[in-house]
Amino acid sequence: MRKQRVSGLIGLWILALSVVLAACSSSTESTPTETAATPPSTPSANESSSKANQGTGEHLLQEPLAAQDLSKLPDRAKQRNDAIIVTLTNPSGAFTPYFTQVGYDGNVNSVLYTPLVKVDTNGLPVPGLAEKWEVSEDKLTYTFHLREGLKYSDGSPMTTEDVEFTWTLLHDPSYDGLNSVVETNIKGGKAYKEGKADSIEGIHVVDEKTISVTLEETNATALTVLGGPILSKAYYGKDYKFGNLDYIKNLHANPITNGPYKLEKFIPGQEVRFVANEHYIFGKPKTEYFIYKTTEGDTWQFIETGEVDYGSFSATTDNIEKLKGLGFLNLIPSTASNYGYNQFNLERDHLKDKRVRQALTYGLNRQLIYVDSRQGAASLANIPSSPILWSYTEEGINPYPYDPEKAKQLLDEAGWKVGADGIREKDGKKLQINYLGSKSPNTDIFIAVAKENYKEIGVDFIPEQFPDFNTLVSKVNSGDFDMASFSTTIISDPSQGVSSFIKGETKGYNNPQIDELYAKGLATSDVEERKKIYHEMFKILNDELPVMFTNYTKSVIAINGRIDGFELNPLAGIAHSLPNWELK
Repeated sequence: MRKQRVSGLIGLWILALSVVLAACSSSTESTPTETAATPPSTPSANESSSKANQGTGEHLLQEPLAAQDLSKLPDRAKQRNDAIIVTLTNPSGAFTPYFTQVGYDGNVNSVLYTPLVKVDTNGLPVPGLAEKWEVSEDKLTYTFHLREGLKYSDGSPMTTEDVEFTWTLLHDPSYDGLNSVVETNIKGGKAYKEGKADSIEGIHVVDEKTISVTLEETNATALTVLGGPILSKAYYGKDYKFGNLDYIKNLHANPITNGPYKLEKFIPGQEVRFVANEHYIFGKPKTEYFIYKTTEGDTWQFIETGEVDYGSFSATTDNIEKLKGLGFLNLIPSTASNYGYNQFNLERDHLKDKRVRQALTYGLNRQLIYVDSRQGAASLANIPSSPILWSYTEEGINPYPYDPEKAKQLLDEAGWKVGADGIREKDGKKLQINYLGSKSPNTDIFIAVAKENYKEIGVDFIPEQFPDFNTLVSKVNSGDFDMASFSTTIISDPSQGVSSFIKGETKGYNNPQIDELYAKGLATSDVEERKKIYHEMFKILNDELPVMFTNYTKSVIAINGRIDGFELNPLAGIAHSLPNWELK
């Protein structure tokens, strides 16, 4: 296991065991295929820039496009009749939910395990291994009803004892992973974790198919959090001793699962091979084998030669036209369920003034950086919510258009006066922004535009680039910066997009009103009521800008035209429809 508790907005990027991806550096480069997160929020290095784009994406693929000419399908792809291949950056081999080491392990686990409760394309709960559930009137007790005939991949039955075991295991004091289950605050969970009780009071097994759990306080995310993957007690619990979970790492390589596929073989640096699970509750998958190809290489080449059946690419005009030209691919447009942001160091005196933060946002041509330079493969973000979630809104939200004059006005009001060298000063101190970013052509574009933009409004922009992400994070954690670029992981519930703005999670930002609204947003499961609450939060955060919201990325998914059954769900990845994929 790995300690994953990190404070601040960087935690959004790290804590979900996310995948560090490289943003496209040319119009023909792909993004990695199966991902749990997007990369640090830096612009594309595509040289083409169209003022006509304006972020509308009208020139982009708006609807799915079927393959135009399957006769162009490469021989390698034609010859595959019982296997579908998708690229994936190397997983670590920790194929046990809740114990993953890197985000790519999570991609593997999503194929091996099906949760009790799944989410639809809007992030709303739908039945998984639990066929139904009830929530008590006081919203504190959740009762799950398992489907009839559930089995694990070894043929053993799955019962509510496995559910109880999984929830209990995550309360063990030696568990140091990301633990949303504990954060739902199950009654008696703390006592068990502290060794003061032999079981968790709030968990009650009614019968083999029915289990209830009672919380100490309401939590609107509890249904999907508690409704996650379930581990076999007979297999993962046979050696369990309170306070010692080290034994589980010895079980990673041979998982007992309940999802659509079973693990057949893992060859590090080459492939993860799966075989259809004949015991899968929703029926054996239509294709016998599924393979994650983990060898290093160019996804474009893999797609063109037919070595893989699926790829995700930045939705630039060039990419779309090239993919169309291949003829044998179905193309599906997709917007990532996350947001990019530039993190401010709110402990720096000059950034404590929201007028300065607003000026830095007005004074940066985000349209050019994040939309035009990417040929429209992104749209601008102004709130901490994914545009594909039910919580998204633009009503009453300031879009912060590029407006140098407005930026200058705000800086004047904040007391920053232009000095003899053109750089603003206040109390004998120059207005400097020390920026941190990844070392890439994408960041080069950001720096070039930001230098010019900020010079115009009297800000001295000093950039620094880092070759690896961990070094960048260390620098940010040290506090030696003014602004740094990141993106969040996948957001499936609006609470995830705002959680780092509560109770001082973001150093230097503490707004009791946001804390109160956050609690209210979790205290009700009524979607319309939650919408109102989060919209109020979005307006406040859009005004105060504890971070500069930047962009939402757009991709185009390319999939072998022979494959039927694909259904897009950016919140659940390919596992959402994988059992139905069929080679025609």
